[in-house]
Amino acid sequence: MKKALLFIFLVIATKTIAQNASKTAFQKSRYELAVSCYEKADYKNALELFHVAYKMKPDTKIGQESIKKIDTIKTVLRETALNQVLGTWKMAGDKPVWAVSQTQSNPQKDFDELVEITEKEILFYERNKKTQEKKMVKSEDLVYYNKEESDALFSDIILSDGTIWNCSVNENADELRAINVGKKDENGVVKIESDNDEIYYVKVK
Repeated sequence: MKKALLFIFLVIATKTIAQNASKTAFQKSRYELAVSCYEKADYKNALELFHVAYKMKPDTKIGQESIKKIDTIKTVLRETALNQVLGTWKMAGDKPVWAVSQTQSNPQKDFDELVEITEKEILFYERNKKTQEKKMVKSEDLVYYNKEESDALFSDIILSDGTIWNCSVNENADELRAINVGKKDENGVVKIESDNDEIYYVKVK
């Protein structure tokens, strides 16, 4: 009986050691690939790879180096993204601009909905189409959302009502897309994976 228990223990121990060795090797390979991407300024792929390397074994030296790089890369990517969206945008609807004619865009409204994005705030306005008078509706602090410090998210923002929006611009940086990807409340975060609300904006200035 004792020999059988010893055999089982040795099998489990050997399997555990092999799994740890495999995880260590995989973490090292992801980290080295991430460093290569980082050195080539391929920051988005580097961020994903550093995230994987960190999650494999967070407490190792490689794990700790990965979390430092994640923080650095997020700062770089957010600065780049922010520079693209600074300014004033007009809401075009819930479909891309190319898919909607100008005559179909909010024909019933007598005002345009504008969003002004600064380095620290998001300001919402209504502008009368006839008089061009502009009235502020509300303002929001520009707050980036991270579910975890180590995640690969960099372009999600969270508003005061708890809604989480992923924001992106097209290649010409003249169309902004915001998609509602989640909602945070006292019970945590609910991820929205289907029938997401979407808003499109066109650059005004």
